[in-house]
Amino acid sequence: MNQILVLIKGAGDLATGVAHRLFRAGFRVLMTELAQPTVIRRTVSFAEAIYTGENNVEGISARVATEDNWQEVLAQAKVPVLVDPEAKIIGQAKPEVVIDAIIAKKNLGTNPRLAPVVIALGPGFSAPEDAHAVIETQRGHDLGRVIYRGQALPNTGVPGEIGGKSWERVLRAPRDGVFQSQAQIGDFVQAGQVVGHVEGVPVSSLLTGYLRGILRDGLEVHEGMKIGDVDPRAEKSHCFTISDKARALGGAVLEAMLYLLRQQGVL
Repeated sequence: MNQILVLIKGAGDLATGVAHRLFRAGFRVLMTELAQPTVIRRTVSFAEAIYTGENNVEGISARVATEDNWQEVLAQAKVPVLVDPEAKIIGQAKPEVVIDAIIAKKNLGTNPRLAPVVIALGPGFSAPEDAHAVIETQRGHDLGRVIYRGQALPNTGVPGEIGGKSWERVLRAPRDGVFQSQAQIGDFVQAGQVVGHVEGVPVSSLLTGYLRGILRDGLEVHEGMKIGDVDPRAEKSHCFTISDKARALGGAVLEAMLYLLRQQGVL
């Protein structure tokens, strides 16, 4: 398995949960991202390496790379993250597996011809038309279900419940503009506390809890955009570890990969 290359489109917290599990299982992992990722859970997202050069999540490091040196990063037992929004590196890298983990709620160009095995996460995809398998991402009974024929549940627009709270835990931009943070991931915040501003308009927490994620300072946002996440559970460690949802998706992808690779005769 250590010769099988998996390319993951997207490097946010859910994609990182998938990458972490596959890396631990012995696969080589390559990830692609935007030039300015807008991830919220930055402490557990390999996308943060785009800004910092390298980011370690639970013992595994990702390093920003280019189309010329990503294989060197792999040889260092790290996960290369490329600025490559359209995943053009697929043509050069020729991965055995492509995983769309962008979670865009729509298909941005994934198709089953990209690799011998193509897997897509969340709504907006249909198997086998868009991918060989689709993974259910909605919290609840079917989270992590592997779908080989059909679609994931449609996007509800309502965040899943954590600690009995749903929409209240999400911080959203009050207007278009540049976001300025005045709180850090891991801070304990009170309901009504201001955690940042967009063009002078305050962004306040609706809950008391730990700030599990917040957008990087200085990024452009649009009105209604998710810019933070407050966890009402009294566990600060949750701010710095992969979520239950990300781990479930990682397990589902691993299952689908092994099944499909055997079907294709790769394993």
